[in-house]
Amino acid sequence: MSLNTGAQAIVQTLLHHGLDTWFTNPGTSEMHLVEALAQTEGTRSILTLFEGVATGAADGYGRMLGKPAATLLHLGPGLANGLANLHNARRAHSGIVNVVGDQTVAHDRFDPPLTSDIEAIAGSVSAWVRKIETPERAAQDAAEALASAGGDPGRISTLIVPADVAWSNAPAEASPASAAPAATAPDPTGIAEQLQDGEQIAIIAGGTALREESLRHLEGIAARLGATLYCETFFARMERGGGRVEPKRLPYFPEQAAAELSTFDTLLLVGARDPVAFFAYRSIGGTLAREGARRIVLAAPDQNCDAPVAALAGRLGVATDQGGSPSMPEAPTSGPLDAMTVGLAVAALLPEDCIVIDEANTSGGPAYALCASAPRHDWLTLTGGAIGQGLPLATGAAVACPGRKVISLQADGSAMYTLQALWTQAREGLDIVTVIFSNRRYAILAAEYERLTGTSPVGSAAMEQFTLDRPELDFVRLAEGMGVAAVRATDIAMFTRQFRDALRSGTGPRLIDVQLD
Repeated sequence: MSLNTGAQAIVQTLLHHGLDTWFTNPGTSEMHLVEALAQTEGTRSILTLFEGVATGAADGYGRMLGKPAATLLHLGPGLANGLANLHNARRAHSGIVNVVGDQTVAHDRFDPPLTSDIEAIAGSVSAWVRKIETPERAAQDAAEALASAGGDPGRISTLIVPADVAWSNAPAEASPASAAPAATAPDPTGIAEQLQDGEQIAIIAGGTALREESLRHLEGIAARLGATLYCETFFARMERGGGRVEPKRLPYFPEQAAAELSTFDTLLLVGARDPVAFFAYRSIGGTLAREGARRIVLAAPDQNCDAPVAALAGRLGVATDQGGSPSMPEAPTSGPLDAMTVGLAVAALLPEDCIVIDEANTSGGPAYALCASAPRHDWLTLTGGAIGQGLPLATGAAVACPGRKVISLQADGSAMYTLQALWTQAREGLDIVTVIFSNRRYAILAAEYERLTGTSPVGSAAMEQFTLDRPELDFVRLAEGMGVAAVRATDIAMFTRQFRDALRSGTGPRLIDVQLD
């Protein structure tokens, strides 16, 4: 039996089973893992300047390829820095393998400054957590971490590697690990029998049900049942445009969503959760469906929806069509510079087969609606509500799909949470166009303040918590300081020209700072 270090056993085992991409932010306890990555041909290690960029990029990679990437994080504090985007990844059901360094057992007893309960931190977002106890377990535990992470949909695994495990000799081989058992899908025959003619049915789709083929089946099912097809408000990835099926999107504000669902007797959930309000409000119930409405689950959020959807379509005898050719909007050259005109320009110029990352928040609604008529593309959203996901998600998607243009629609406030992603984009030469919607405020918080307190307009003292204009953020200089070419748009004709030029440019990131009226 050949011997490696424990670090080499981990890296080589993951590579042998198909994991070749790592998003890293290492520290001293991970130096032998860094050495192993440097010595292992076929792995790609991508440095990030903040752990939340690493975890968000791994999420974007997993959403696009349906297989895990790894993160390399420094002890418990490093893992904690990446937690917000691991929360988003968990809600997106992305497969990720976190590799987290730890103190040696001998050194841990001294309680050095970085010591923490890594298992507890990891447990809040991970479906599988294990600390490698001996070097002999390194390869096998790595194989089991990857198997547990799965694929499409996936889960988060966290493998904790004490420094002495990483530097000690270890067996290089690992027995094949079994993937986590998939949940059993309900019998489509039984589901079909529960869907009665004449009742009002809402089909709510999420997860892998938002891919082209499943959406076509769901459109046929909806037509057969006289149902209405919806998608979740915040979904991991939807294949849109080019005449593909476009479900109605459930509104964000709960009173609007509850009104939308108030007439339905039955909710058929397909890769989607039961719709609930994002937050609690005094006068609005937490559940958005009307009281007494039935829930029928065709596929759970952690299941692949393709087979159950196709089986139900077959059981109901529905037909599907191939879609049509939508009419394309015209790019605006005059008018105000606002969310509507920017969204119109994005929709008119969106290139075929691009990937759109949407963390534009309050400014993104028009772009989303208008891009239904754009060429075919993938649309990724903020699944868990923890802002600071957009720029890292775009980074991971671009690494996963190097032949596709990535468009990142980004609010200014949330961009500042993980702005360091721009540096990684520049370093890796990633083909990303970032559009910053600069309204110079946390607009959603101002709206929620009015809704929750009944105070309108928001007073100046409270508004101090929501404005970003003293001093104003200069995204052109911030981007250029990290190696990203950037321009500022102050009217819609200028933005249309700049966006067209950015899309035509070669590989490498570009940023447009849109100064909204």
